[in-house]
Amino acid sequence: MVENFIYYLGLVLVIIGSIMLANRLKVAYPIILVIAGLLISFIPGLPAVKIDPELIFIIFLPPLLYEAAFAVSWKEMWKLRRIITSFAFIVVFLTAISVAFIANSFIPGFSLALGFVLGGIVSPPDAVSAGAILKFVKVPKNVSTVLEGESLFNDASSLIIFRFAMVAVATGQFIWQDAALSFGWMVFGGLGIGIVLAFIFLKIEKIFPTDVNMDAILSLVAPYVMYIAAEEVHASGVLAVVSGGLFLSIRRHEIFRTSESRLRGSNVWESFVFLINGIVFLLIGLDLPEILVGLNKEGISLSDAIGYGLLVTGVLIVVRFLASFGAVFVTLIMRNFIDVADRDPGMKAPILMSWTGMRGVVSLAAALSIPIMMENGQPFPHRDLILFITFVVILVTLILQGLTLPTLIQKLNLSDNKEGYLSEEASEKFLRKGMRRIAINYLNENYRERRKENEYFNKIMDRWEQEDKDDSIHKMSEEAKGIYFEALEQQRIWLREENRRNLNIDEEYIRHYLTRLDLEEERLRM
Repeated sequence: MVENFIYYLGLVLVIIGSIMLANRLKVAYPIILVIAGLLISFIPGLPAVKIDPELIFIIFLPPLLYEAAFAVSWKEMWKLRRIITSFAFIVVFLTAISVAFIANSFIPGFSLALGFVLGGIVSPPDAVSAGAILKFVKVPKNVSTVLEGESLFNDASSLIIFRFAMVAVATGQFIWQDAALSFGWMVFGGLGIGIVLAFIFLKIEKIFPTDVNMDAILSLVAPYVMYIAAEEVHASGVLAVVSGGLFLSIRRHEIFRTSESRLRGSNVWESFVFLINGIVFLLIGLDLPEILVGLNKEGISLSDAIGYGLLVTGVLIVVRFLASFGAVFVTLIMRNFIDVADRDPGMKAPILMSWTGMRGVVSLAAALSIPIMMENGQPFPHRDLILFITFVVILVTLILQGLTLPTLIQKLNLSDNKEGYLSEEASEKFLRKGMRRIAINYLNENYRERRKENEYFNKIMDRWEQEDKDDSIHKMSEEAKGIYFEALEQQRIWLREENRRNLNIDEEYIRHYLTRLDLEEERLRM
């Protein structure tokens, strides 16, 4: 037991070292982690890393989805809602259908139901992989928003397909009427449960006294509660976490009510997600030897299995390529009838979108969650082949697309111009001026007479009016600090309201200044 613990501790160090190496090489860390896991898996004598398939989704998916929902901008998602929902639902369904029919036609012994199981597993692109790669290059804001928004919902649509296909494999039948009703409940039930539970968590934070540690713990517990509650009533746990996460993301200032809790919560989540992402991508490589043993038991040669994996990978790339240009074609038609976010999408962005279909966390979790034995006592057909094909898809898309994506972006010469938004310089000038104006107005309206009594208020006013950097602000009295904090809170309120009503300001800048206000408050409190 102690030896295994040391081994697992060593894996954590491998994760850290791999990510450090990836940052040094300027390569997306999922690629290095998968390769590291693959190399470790062939070291003789090391214990196998196994996780109960039923726990895969519960352990990894809720926090990853919740963190992604918190990170994405609802304002920007709403602006691009049509293209996001198209990629998250329509493209995923088309991809799953294509994989199902190709698998049924070219893989011996693969029924159409098994094809849909495989299609549901490999159809959703992985945002973690794309995000890790895109941080090294600059892409248009619209493209990154579509990728982030797509990743939130395509997991739900693919896992719904996966669940229905699993039922069809187990029962040997598929009743469309029952499936339609079940689909409706999974979607709307999941959305409703997530929002209701998020509302309850919000009320708990408001009614009961909590401290910084409680706020962080409640935020970690929330996605697990949402996911498990929805799954217990056969609704979509993924949609519950996404809807609940988006609901609370818009109200994050009510969940994390103090600057300290916001900063501490952000640090906790960053470290937690860093660790579980690393574990999942390392598991992809570590799981290969066990999959190969299963292939031998099925009597499938390694060359044939690799061929099936490459075939499915090719289908995924082609379908996403066609879908990306299909979206442009539809946009060019629909812009004549409705307002669309990008009236002239061009050809470069679709090429980029078609090459950002790296698979990862969700595909692995879905594949590993396939039970070894079905309820009737029979082994699940072709489980190890499905696992191996999923492994090939993840490995090839990560390495092929992941390593070539930065070069493609450079060749396309895509600018970082955020269409529809003010430039970074103009946004900074506008926000800083607005924040100073709000603070000055608040102090003049509420504490004008105090300005004459205390030199520190003069320095506060001078700091905003003239952007004075005088360090004497640290000598403020406790009473002056309290009033200063009130002014900071007024600035926060103004920033949040400006984010809602001003569509020309990128929310990324708003969040940057909100964080700066929290850091300023904590600096003075210390």
